[in-house]
Amino acid sequence: MHTTRHSNDRGLADFGWLKSRHTFSFGDYHDPAHMGFGPLRVINEDRVAPGKGFGAHPHRDMEILSWVLDGTLEHKDSLGTGAQIRPGELQRMSAGTGVVHSEFNASPTDPVHFLQIWILPERQGLAPGYEQHRFDAADLADRWCLIASGTPRDGALKVHQDVDLYATRLAAAHELSHVPAAGRKLWLQVARGSVEVDGEVLNAGDAAAWTDAAKLVVRAADDAELLLFDMTP
Repeated sequence: MHTTRHSNDRGLADFGWLKSRHTFSFGDYHDPAHMGFGPLRVINEDRVAPGKGFGAHPHRDMEILSWVLDGTLEHKDSLGTGAQIRPGELQRMSAGTGVVHSEFNASPTDPVHFLQIWILPERQGLAPGYEQHRFDAADLADRWCLIASGTPRDGALKVHQDVDLYATRLAAAHELSHVPAAGRKLWLQVARGSVEVDGEVLNAGDAAAWTDAAKLVVRAADDAELLLFDMTP
């Protein structure tokens, strides 16, 4: 069976221009019971107001992923990268020995809604790097689409950790299953909609975690968007 992390139990940061829910301890939100899960260290659900954003700030020794749900997120970094991230696109930035970046919502009217994910790398001192890929709607529809992996294939981005990250947009009443290898950790994040797992309904912002699952079965109660992390313990 799974352990549930309900949306309303997450940490909350509200700066006016930014409203953020923290699944794990982050910034001023500290909860010793929620410091991460396996190598998964951060899942922040961020909403950034039009014309606002995160100024240039440093990171190191972290794999940072951005998955946009609504709007367009603009990214610039000290590697010389300038990019826009839209729904269906995944960005991976390996902070490694050190990188400075900014994230901004350039729209004058529309907010940006995205998930910021941090994964602990397999080792420190990696060379900084950046990668981005768009996944077509057909690739995400009613199937587990691998979007990032320590052993990437089929267009998935490279992360420097033993993690397979899948995404799906699951239509109402559709069902997906996943069979992990023995000893793997699973984390299911509901980005939109609602699903039924192990007899429990999970809604947008909720998550479920397994440390001993033989098989995961997810059924959409209504149209849903999900991220599934299959990880080394």
